[in-house]
Amino acid sequence: MIILENSQLKVTINMKGAELSSLFDKESQTEYIWDAQAAIWAYHAPNLFPIVGNLKNHTLLVDGKTYHMNRHGFARTSNFRRIESAPDHAHFALRFNDDTLQQYPYKFEFQVVYQLKGRSLKVMYKVINLDDKRVYFSIGAHPAFKVPLIATENYEDYTLFFEHPEHLQSSSLSEEGLFNGKTTPIADHGELKLSKTLFDTDALVFKNIKSRSVTLKNNRGNKFVKLDFPHFTSLGVWAKPGANFVCIEPWLGYADSDEDLKDISQKEAIQFVEHGHVFEVDFTLSI
Repeated sequence: MIILENSQLKVTINMKGAELSSLFDKESQTEYIWDAQAAIWAYHAPNLFPIVGNLKNHTLLVDGKTYHMNRHGFARTSNFRRIESAPDHAHFALRFNDDTLQQYPYKFEFQVVYQLKGRSLKVMYKVINLDDKRVYFSIGAHPAFKVPLIATENYEDYTLFFEHPEHLQSSSLSEEGLFNGKTTPIADHGELKLSKTLFDTDALVFKNIKSRSVTLKNNRGNKFVKLDFPHFTSLGVWAKPGANFVCIEPWLGYADSDEDLKDISQKEAIQFVEHGHVFEVDFTLSI
């Protein structure tokens, strides 16, 4: 485990997946990150690469060849190496290897950088193209926040507030976790009140939203976590039905649809980085 710390916050990061596992407010003695109970959902805040969501038949098609990859990709279960760390920052990397090439036929390095400042934690993703061709990928974050943050409160005491007024329509997922072409109206005015039944049919997926930040607040307004994602175009919101957390997930890329399998270069919202170049994107958590 790697620990970042200042006078206000203490952050813990796991080498497996370069995963944020604790965001602790030292002033109020409050933990903000879900504790990854294995019987419910055994992650804290996985980093999603090189895919987001499910592939049709768990199959990735690249230049006419098929590869097998599980939901959300392999980064979240891979062991990263530490490039450097200090009290206020840490830098991790996952480089292509024999195992990744069996699933994803590109030479790359995926880096995760954490920077602690005041009551905020900035997370940067870097995708470095080490190949001799364009590298295609999707990328996203999946942090799970404790709800409620105060033991005397209820799950329903919390609301997600979007930066801009939004007519929130969720793109619907099939039982296999694939988009089925349907949408469901969820809420208006950019406010989403949490309930234990909100995610009974899977994640809510908001494509191409206007907002670039969302804030999770309790009704009393004395506890909040704000997520700023200036360069991410979509947002997933999810919890295991009945569990005491909510995931707020900025994405660049999506699960497959239930239509015919497409080459990775044709996937919806796919990203790419050219030979010799570096792709960078970041988000910030503030409490």
